[in-house]
Amino acid sequence: MPVTLLGAAEIRALASELDLTPTKKLGQNFVVDANSVRRIVSVARVQPGERVVEVGPGLGSLTLAILETGASVTAVEIDHRLAARLPQTAAAHGVPEGMLEVVDADALRITSLPGDPTVLVANLPYNVSVPVLLHLLETFPGIQRGVVMVQAEVGERLAAAPGSKIYGAPSVKAAWYGPWRLAGTVSRQVFWPVPNVDSVLVAFSRDAQLRGTEAERLRTFQIVDAAFQQRRKMLRQAVSGVFGSAAAASVVLEKAGVAPTARGEELGVEEFLRIARAS
Repeated sequence: MPVTLLGAAEIRALASELDLTPTKKLGQNFVVDANSVRRIVSVARVQPGERVVEVGPGLGSLTLAILETGASVTAVEIDHRLAARLPQTAAAHGVPEGMLEVVDADALRITSLPGDPTVLVANLPYNVSVPVLLHLLETFPGIQRGVVMVQAEVGERLAAAPGSKIYGAPSVKAAWYGPWRLAGTVSRQVFWPVPNVDSVLVAFSRDAQLRGTEAERLRTFQIVDAAFQQRRKMLRQAVSGVFGSAAAASVVLEKAGVAPTARGEELGVEEFLRIARAS
């Protein structure tokens, strides 16, 4: 029996059954278009036999599209009602037993995942998208690549290059793990309820080699946070709190080969790492 997908009418029926009113707090905008969820899975290059982690599966529209490929899914859902209902929905749509495992938990707090997933596919709400992504990449080194659907502003920042107006701390921290790219736009009309913001797909892959040690990552992120706390400020001033004074910061920056008068927005992750190593 092939896996079948959810339609818009069934999604609304499921929401009614669960007495579910989509909430802005949890970012609950459910995808009701089968072509859109299949497109996300296609962009993620999900293959049969792979283990995919999905954060916030909701009523299961994207989940079923992943399972349709022959991949298995570890779904992390914070809403207890949705977590409890998802296995039943999957079974009714032809998902073989053992292909779906639901973790009823907050994705920001998980430290282990069944199945050791290697791919991340998710529709992430605006307010937690960056923290969730960074937590998963930090905590689960087995995740090698993925595609996430996020609010356009978030996606553009994740994929931003040094020197651009939207480049910021999330851009640098995401780049620590590997390259990110915008992988397409998503129409507002494929969601229920229809959001008042645009969404994009962002794809990433993890670098084959670790960029640095865990201590170096923590130090780099500390410097990044300081550098972007006040935009357009010279680095020697912006990171003075990290190093004790602007003069001490200048010494470290010069040792790292970075001009003390540079601004954080100009630097890539490798330059921030050099500063961390010089400190």
